[in-house]
Amino acid sequence: MIERGVTAASAATIARWLAEDSLRPWQHRSWVFPTDPAFLEKAGPVLDLYQGRWEGKLLHPGDFVICADEKPSIQARRRRARTRPARAGGGQRVEHEYER
Repeated sequence: MIERGVTAASAATIARWLAEDSLRPWQHRSWVFPTDPAFLEKAGPVLDLYQGRWEGKLLHPGDFVICADEKPSIQARRRRARTRPARAGGGQRVEHEYER
């Protein structure tokens, strides 16, 4: 942060800010695993686009990749598994799959 000019605060001050903050994303671990048997086949072309390739060829420098997600399932749903409480030295475990 100091090198990028975001702040002139010392490393110790930044560490103190992070320790005092209630949000600790480094203590959260996601365990979402693909369940679709064709996941790799479906994800491959999308991941290629993120790397600037389509059907094995590099995209032209003037080409753009746009990702649009309509969020059709934004409504609240019940999680498949209960959220597990935080453990000492570990983060809270939150299920990322929902019942449909």
